[in-house]
Amino acid sequence: MPDVLVQPLLAAVLAAVAAGPVGALALVRRDTYAAAAISHGCFAGLGLARWLSVSCGLAWFTPTLGATLAAVAAALFLALSPAARPGRNDAALSAVWAVGMAIGLAFLAATPGYAGSLQDYLFGSILLVSRADLWTMLAFDLVLLAALALFWRGILAVAFGPRLAALRGAPAKLYGAVLSLLAALAVVLLVRAVGIVLVVALLALPALAARPFAKRLVPMMVLSGVFAFASLAVGLRASWRLDCTPSVPTVFCAAALALLARAVRRPRE
Repeated sequence: MPDVLVQPLLAAVLAAVAAGPVGALALVRRDTYAAAAISHGCFAGLGLARWLSVSCGLAWFTPTLGATLAAVAAALFLALSPAARPGRNDAALSAVWAVGMAIGLAFLAATPGYAGSLQDYLFGSILLVSRADLWTMLAFDLVLLAALALFWRGILAVAFGPRLAALRGAPAKLYGAVLSLLAALAVVLLVRAVGIVLVVALLALPALAARPFAKRLVPMMVLSGVFAFASLAVGLRASWRLDCTPSVPTVFCAAALALLARAVRRPRE
């Protein structure tokens, strides 16, 4: 493999570490649309970071910091707001999605001399990760894995429904917020790899590919991470050969794995 792809490949490993567990949990909870809403909501933070950097000279307010703050705000709103309770959840998700994008576009429009491309934010490119990005992704992964280990019993109860959480005496609201915050961390980490638009694909499709082969949640998380890494690696290789952005072949590969897994397992069901 060319040396120029080594750093993006390390980023693919770090992205897969987050995509596997969070994607499996989102699939089990039937909550992948929440990840999509959070990813689009974090566009507000990206636009704010750009505006503060250019207009106010706050270079320390990086796009990653802006995206993190916006994603956390969106996650907490979806987890704790009365507007996001069952029966209204679709409206809350749509609101986070639309308002986040609108705020981001407003900040970019207000940025003096802004001549960037929205494609940088919407579709990303894992080829452009820096060494600083790798350290940030590693830090996010460590926080995510530590939170999973610390809150595992409660997360497991909430993941399979409020009734199980009640039977185990787990505060469903608290652990629901933890799950939303984990999704926010994963979203910010994955935005650098595939962009805002395709984050949900990298969370949902590897998990869908893993589900037919794993009856328990932990093996499903691990296998989902393996499929996520395989998709990113194939996307990198294809982008090198075809001279295109890696995000598109990454998603095509993940979709193919999900379809193949379903086709292979169906005759045995």
